[in-house]
Amino acid sequence: MSLFKPLQYFLPLFFVFTAFNTKAQQDKLPISGNTKKVPDSPAEVFLNPPVSARPGVLWMWMGSNLSKEGITKDLEALKKEGFGSTTMFSLADATTPWAGEIKKSPTPEIISWTEPWWKMVRHAAEESKRLGMDFGMFNGPGYESSGGPWITPELSMQEICWSADTVSGGASNQIKLNRPKVNPRGHTPYPVYNEETGLVEIPKIAARSTYYEDIAVLALPVSGIVPADKVIDLTGKMQPDGRLDWEVPEGKWIIYRFGHTTTGTLIQPAQWKATGLECDKMSREAVSFHIDHVIGEIKKHLGDLIGTGFKSVHFDSYEAGFPTWTPKMKQEFTARRGYDITKYLPTFAGRIIGTERRDSSLFVNDFNVTVKDLYRDVYFATIAKKLREANLIFLSEPYGGPWRQDEVMPYVERVMTEFWTFGGRYSPYELEPTVAALRKSGQNIIEAEAFTADPHDSKWDETPEWLKPMGDAAFCDGVNRMVLHRFVQQPWDDKYKPGLTMGEWGTHFDRTQTWWEPGKAMIKYWQRCQALLQWGTITLPFANDFLVSQATGNISVKHIHRKQGLVDVYFVANVSRNAGSATCSFNVMDMQPELWDPITGTMRDLPQFKTEGVNTTVALTFDKAQSFFIVFRKKSPKDVLNNGNNFPVTKELLTINGPWTVKFDKQWGGPDKPVTFTTLQDWTKQTENGIKYFSGTAVYKKQFDAPLKDGADSSAIYLDLGVVKHLAHIILNNKDLGVLWTAPWSVKLPANLLKPKSNTLVIEVTNVWANRLIGDEQEPADMEWLPGHREGHFLKEFPDWFLNNQKRPSKGRYCFTTWNYFDKNSPLISSGLLGPVTITSE
Repeated sequence: MSLFKPLQYFLPLFFVFTAFNTKAQQDKLPISGNTKKVPDSPAEVFLNPPVSARPGVLWMWMGSNLSKEGITKDLEALKKEGFGSTTMFSLADATTPWAGEIKKSPTPEIISWTEPWWKMVRHAAEESKRLGMDFGMFNGPGYESSGGPWITPELSMQEICWSADTVSGGASNQIKLNRPKVNPRGHTPYPVYNEETGLVEIPKIAARSTYYEDIAVLALPVSGIVPADKVIDLTGKMQPDGRLDWEVPEGKWIIYRFGHTTTGTLIQPAQWKATGLECDKMSREAVSFHIDHVIGEIKKHLGDLIGTGFKSVHFDSYEAGFPTWTPKMKQEFTARRGYDITKYLPTFAGRIIGTERRDSSLFVNDFNVTVKDLYRDVYFATIAKKLREANLIFLSEPYGGPWRQDEVMPYVERVMTEFWTFGGRYSPYELEPTVAALRKSGQNIIEAEAFTADPHDSKWDETPEWLKPMGDAAFCDGVNRMVLHRFVQQPWDDKYKPGLTMGEWGTHFDRTQTWWEPGKAMIKYWQRCQALLQWGTITLPFANDFLVSQATGNISVKHIHRKQGLVDVYFVANVSRNAGSATCSFNVMDMQPELWDPITGTMRDLPQFKTEGVNTTVALTFDKAQSFFIVFRKKSPKDVLNNGNNFPVTKELLTINGPWTVKFDKQWGGPDKPVTFTTLQDWTKQTENGIKYFSGTAVYKKQFDAPLKDGADSSAIYLDLGVVKHLAHIILNNKDLGVLWTAPWSVKLPANLLKPKSNTLVIEVTNVWANRLIGDEQEPADMEWLPGHREGHFLKEFPDWFLNNQKRPSKGRYCFTTWNYFDKNSPLISSGLLGPVTITSE
């Protein structure tokens, strides 16, 4: 998830984790994968996408706010929408972005990983089985990283610490060594809501003052470079109370007392009562204890559903910091590096051991290699083995931590990567190395946490059109199954919309989203794309595989190439928000190019192309963020006539002018009766607040005549909507023509559907939630808010009128949500059918 880059706590600056070639170790690993039998026909999977092509969601359960009824509604909505899987995270009430609490919960008894919570999990597993959906969950409360209240200080992540006492030769043989002291606040990367203090802070961890184990006592001259053989080991001379009997040689000396304690790193962002320590990732005992506890609880509550209703355990991208010790580090280091670590421990205190820094730098490298080895051989290997034995899938985003990614990934049965939407731009995070390592290990399906959104970019104003080029860019980078970030469990009555949120984080893929229903068209697009991008095998880019020339309109064209036998499939995407054209050259010869449109599901030959040597050149025209599959599966005719155009050249037949009847939904503040727009207008420019601040679906209706000229081809007529904000479902003469959600904003009409007289056109236009939420801010407040820690506000407590199912005091308010991005002066989002609406023909 990596909602922030990890904040590394203290380590010597020279502790840099470097790459290490371990092909020998890799050769010993079981190569996991999700390879599959590939269907012979790409057309089959394109027209009928398999189950593997269905996207998934990261399902956020926010604090104690859960209900069985809401879980069932969530899963049924996801199934109907076209999703195939859920991965559940049990988080705090709000992410601010830190763990936050909303007071007066309707169901305070539900605490993550307690019996009331497990009843909800079992219900989700039973419902997933009933609906034929995959269900899994994170390996503990929160989303970072692996631990919980069951982890004791002894089993938690460890840090080396030390005290330093200066003594002089001739001093008393009795020396009292101080026990090392550390900051009582732990190394948790981000603040949490501390229920004990009522503050959002890095909490004090009592065990950092009470738990401590000695490692070694070493004496060195007070300054200068010290050869390793001159470091004096006094460990055996110290008494348990810290008293040291030592006859100090001449000169000044520093006596270091090295030990280790818990880093105090907490999992997060979880409910306070479910928060606990991160387990020690380099200790077999600690990792085994954690994963055994997780598996044990799963078996206890879901045992009969493992493999059917419940399938996977997830480990998210790593944000737990970098430990510097584990109880068996001395033994592990000696076994792996061939020498004793003890006399090099002063390196942690900034001392140089050896000659001219050489020995210290070698030790630093050896130590870091050992840490990486232990994360591989202990953390990943133990988890993989135990989950496999329990018939559970190991699902992970294996990056961000102190390991070599290509070495640990073969242990993970299902690997995920991720991308963000920063500034409306595709922003991959560790995607390229993850994809490369997956391909190296032979895995076909490459999943990605998709469209993770910062609050600056995702304020209930996201649209499918906005998302499309970023998803297409991920497809071109190798992703072939998206897992959407995020879908929040909605526990309450459907009248409470937009409902519960993941605090400030988006993107808002929720069944309470305004465009959830028409958004099925986007999900169908992803299914078709993912079906073909899972088909065949990847063809890695090479010099002449795909070339772009003569691009116009400042477009940006990317591609990815799949192949099986003599069939080549190229996904070609304009990932810019501009329209234009380009000449594209494909490394295929003597084959007929076809264009398969994943938006419409149509397939057609491209008549205009040219074979030049071993390449086929095709002129392609792109609308804004438009994409195609260019498929080569049949021989081109020997005498290619190149008749016709690759893309239709249309001319306008008529503009549908005049008044429109528009009905807004009264439930969300719309006018009581249908209104008449004399011309197509932006809703936000209206004076009537019920239209100006409306969010949801408004139904446009129009009667019109369309006299066609003699000889007009009725099979080549299009309805063009012009500008739409933001989705449009079209029904013409009672014929459902589907949903337009991205460019081109036109639909080809079935032959003879358009009549010369009395055509009835219905267009259901859906916008985003932002305007209604801003409209609510014009009214008196009836909920209390607390400031988020970056942007926006979160609900302080659930109001009494909500808890008692009463009418809300502020009658002009319609929305209920737990995060507010807006005030009354926030800018409105252009909305509605803006047109012009025209009839065109080829």
